[in-house]
Amino acid sequence: MTEKDNEQYDVVVVGGGAAGLSAALVLGRARRRTLVVDAGEPRNAPAAHMQGYLSRDGMPPAEFLAVGREEIARYGVELVRDRAVDVSRGEGFAVALASGRHVHARRLVIATGLKDELPDVPGVAERFGRDVLHCPYCHGWEVRDQAFGVLATTPMSVHQALMVSQWSKDVTFFLHEVAESDLSDDDLRRLAAAGVKVVPGEVAGLVIEDDRLTGVRLAGGTPSGEGTAHAREVLFVAPRAVPQTGLLEKLGAELRETPFGSYPVVDPTGLTSVPGVWTVGNAMGFAEQVVNAAAGGYRAGAFINGELLMTDLDAAVPA
Repeated sequence: MTEKDNEQYDVVVVGGGAAGLSAALVLGRARRRTLVVDAGEPRNAPAAHMQGYLSRDGMPPAEFLAVGREEIARYGVELVRDRAVDVSRGEGFAVALASGRHVHARRLVIATGLKDELPDVPGVAERFGRDVLHCPYCHGWEVRDQAFGVLATTPMSVHQALMVSQWSKDVTFFLHEVAESDLSDDDLRRLAAAGVKVVPGEVAGLVIEDDRLTGVRLAGGTPSGEGTAHAREVLFVAPRAVPQTGLLEKLGAELRETPFGSYPVVDPTGLTSVPGVWTVGNAMGFAEQVVNAAAGGYRAGAFINGELLMTDLDAAVPA
């Protein structure tokens, strides 16, 4: 076997999170030569635990991924800690890695996820995943009945404030850079019905005592330049989601604009507009939780294997 042959795979999976590992597990069990390229930057790294995944509820994300890597290795799937920096389409796909390695694949799975851009408020990034949170389904139970704050970044943040009121009846909605006039009459009625207190004014930072959030401080208003501090134990924020679609764009995949960013157009299996290229997990959509991402990876892996099988059988049929 030549070095070039050794770099030829049935499938290259770019991204080693829940979606990518799940696709690789199915493909490995189907005896497909599969490579997973993982840059090691999972979106949920700041979280101590993940919730809502049946049989894995409360499991640390790092442990979940470690188990997944062990499982794919049992079936001969290779995993390399590297970054895919370029991709081109010819007879199959050529993938260039940051290390200088080049690999080839008959099919591609793009599972590069998204990155969260947090509001530029002092203390938010440092506390994210601890007492600064974004998803009530992920963390609401663990912080239930505490004093919540919600930081508005757009008028759509009203939805987040209403949602978190399911887990606490003590919710303060900080309008921050959103004007009260930007809220609709329905917004105000619903906030009032949910018992959510609305506080106008820009948030200047967080109050931290003994390594825990104790308050949210508004800008200005006192001789010292410090504004009023509102006692809060948890702050919900809405990060700006940035889909990692660079490789898909290089391949010319069709994208669609959504309120949460630009995502690829896919069919129910995750197949993009580029033949032979699938995308799964948060690279496909904003709301893919870990359990959804794993399911999507499984679906794509099974479909890819079947598609490769039929392609090879058709090619073997005499003309």
